Amino acid sequence: MTGKHVTFSGLFLAMLKRDMVIAFRHPSDLANPLIFFLVVVSLFPMAITPDPEYLAEIAPGVLWVASLLATLLSLDLIFQSDYQDGTLEQLLLSPQPIYTSVLAKVFSHWLLSGLPLALISPLLAMMLFLPAQAMWTLVLTLLIGTPVMSFIGAVGAALTIGLRKTGLLLSLLVLPLYIPVLIFAASAVHNAALGISVTGHLALLGAMLALSVVLAPLAIAAALRISLGN
Repeated sequence: MTGKHVTFSGLFLAMLKRDMVIAFRHPSDLANPLIFFLVVVSLFPMAITPDPEYLAEIAPGVLWVASLLATLLSLDLIFQSDYQDGTLEQLLLSPQPIYTSVLAKVFSHWLLSGLPLALISPLLAMMLFLPAQAMWTLVLTLLIGTPVMSFIGAVGAALTIGLRKTGLLLSLLVLPLYIPVLIFAASAVHNAALGISVTGHLALLGAMLALSVVLAPLAIAAALRISLGN
């Protein structure tokens, strides 16, 4: 049991470190989702109204829709570089479990895209006059919900790998699956702003995350084999 655990941990950490190093070689790719998130949220007060009460009312939906679109913007980068240099084929042919490699790749994607969105969200929430009691709920829903979106998005990215101009097709595949996350997360933030309990919403988001961690890597591995013909 110990040997298997060390092997799993070693492979996971090695893949995670490799993906992080490769990602930091292209800082513009890392900055694009974050800049997109900032710009989209900043435009709403100018486009709709600067009224604090109205902005506070729509803040949960605005912040979560912007984070969803920012995550979507970075999905095609999960496997693109590995596909181009042949690493994906080597991973599929390797005796090491593909589950571990896929899990590390999705986790690195979340660290570089979802986590920064969660960390910067309180600043943008203040700009939209979100009540203080909802701030922690916003951050918590993003910390739980963005990994779910990374897992779901990775399935779509694996299915469309190698295709030209995959942006529209990838969006059509994953956006319907993002809707439950968007609904429960935005509702949790809205309820927190009103002082209503959010335990049920957070529990559902947690269940989605648990299912994603267990099932999504299997679906991603199967999608990669289909796309690469292995």
